[in-house]
Amino acid sequence: MKSVITTVVSSADAAGRFPSVSDLESVQGSIQRAAARLEAAEKLANGLDAVAKEAGDACFNKYPYLKQPGEAGENQTKVEKCYRDFKHYLRLFNYCLVVGGTGPLDEWGIAGAREVYRALNLPTAPYVAGLQFTRDRACAPRDMSPQALVEFRALLDYAINSLS
Repeated sequence: MKSVITTVVSSADAAGRFPSVSDLESVQGSIQRAAARLEAAEKLANGLDAVAKEAGDACFNKYPYLKQPGEAGENQTKVEKCYRDFKHYLRLFNYCLVVGGTGPLDEWGIAGAREVYRALNLPTAPYVAGLQFTRDRACAPRDMSPQALVEFRALLDYAINSLS
């Protein structure tokens, strides 16, 4: 699984060198932010169902046509799959917060997501809308500390940009 530490070590190894000062500073910064990331991971885990429900609701509110016949949310089973997908993304964000890198999201959430959505004729814009709602709704100190929120929002922005 890719983290800041594994990325730095792999890059230095591939270049046939020891990690540089800037490489080590990157690792140190990641370690210094670890407490905030773990706080965000814990808060996200505790509210996973509610956050996924709000993201799915925002998706269907912004794109109500999705519930029409022939669309991605035409029946309850398909609507539930949308909510399941949001839970999947949120779990990946949780893993990323724990490892301190985007590896889990890159490996399991983004690589191939567009191809799968295209193959199933599912638009990515509604998922992006749900993730944007989650990013914009999150609030410090109501939901988590300001630094934890920065870490969480950075992952949301990464996913939004990747799926857009």
